[in-house]
Amino acid sequence: MSEAAVASGHAAPGDEQQSLWQRARRIVAWLVGIALLVAVLRLAGVDVGSWLESVWDTVTEISLGYVILGCLFQAGQTTLTALGWYGILRYAYPGGVTYMEVLASYAAGVALNNFVPANLGTFVTLLMYVAVVRGATFPGVLAGYVVQKIFYFVIGTLIYIYLFLAVAGSFEFQFGNERDALSNHPGLTLGIVGGAIFLVALLLRIFWRWFKAMWAKAKQGAAILGDFRAYVKLVLLPQMGGYAAKVGVIIVFLAAYGIPVSFGSVMSVLGSNQLANMLSITPGGVGINQAFNTYALESYTDATTATAYSLGQQLITTAFNLGFAIVLICVVFGWSGGSTLVKSSYVDAKVKTADMKDERHEKRVEKIEEKRREREQEGRRGLLRVFRRSSDDDDSSEPPAS
Repeated sequence: MSEAAVASGHAAPGDEQQSLWQRARRIVAWLVGIALLVAVLRLAGVDVGSWLESVWDTVTEISLGYVILGCLFQAGQTTLTALGWYGILRYAYPGGVTYMEVLASYAAGVALNNFVPANLGTFVTLLMYVAVVRGATFPGVLAGYVVQKIFYFVIGTLIYIYLFLAVAGSFEFQFGNERDALSNHPGLTLGIVGGAIFLVALLLRIFWRWFKAMWAKAKQGAAILGDFRAYVKLVLLPQMGGYAAKVGVIIVFLAAYGIPVSFGSVMSVLGSNQLANMLSITPGGVGINQAFNTYALESYTDATTATAYSLGQQLITTAFNLGFAIVLICVVFGWSGGSTLVKSSYVDAKVKTADMKDERHEKRVEKIEEKRREREQEGRRGLLRVFRRSSDDDDSSEPPAS
């Protein structure tokens, strides 16, 4: 474990007290907001209490067998995904880390993502890798993260394409009453494709300098991409197994709540989960996941059952992820060392996120200032051209000397 990581975990008493006060204020704000929402709904004639009671009864009615089976699939998803991470890190930093260290770090991030907003647990995992992998740097681990996301980007894109083309009314992407929007609106389709290409080109231009500067430090973390066979064997196959386990979790809990298990229903849940994950502003995406899942499953079951399914699956998997992470952290790092590592990585993750925001803001200000200077220089050059032209006109209008 790096000294920097451990040192950053010890906050000053004043800072710690302020952090506790800020967290308490957030909790109070959430509770007040929920109370106001309930009051508004009651005034609107919505019986919130009865609905919550109905949802809770549905959540708790599944049998223990489904819970155990779902947790087994969840364990398979975590261990196999971590195995893919181990392949990336072992190839980049030979002999620098063991699989159990990678698994414990990954499990800690997965557990934290259920309690912190904006997937901050992922940053915690990356910083834990920097601390436990000998020779690792943050740019290198970040490059490994990009490698790790290749499979999920491809599979996520395929899911969205399926939902767009095959599921009638999926996410309301229909134009009029036409089923095949692409073939019936070629101009709109070309406009969307052209806009996407323009956006990608613009982003590449904006981030190209940053990418070149980071690549020199990061290319070691993505070294496995230079060996396709190693990538398939050490990364892609474990990730496919982990994703199959993820699908298994969904199938188990759909069946547990009596929701029809079909290719369409599973794809709808996967797609809605991906959208909810991108818009995750609440801790663990609570509320957002339920809203997206309920909408995605409206063709397969009623809203109460869909909400109960989403809540039940999230509550059970969250409890399992937390217990699994605690056990792994204690076994691999010990309680004292593991808690210090997680705390320091969490603090570093918040600092790193704030630094990245500040850096983006500074770059934006610099670009604005640079454009302002360019406009001023262009304005001065324009004035000089006007003065020269006026001077030339005056010279040409003078009578020739006799």
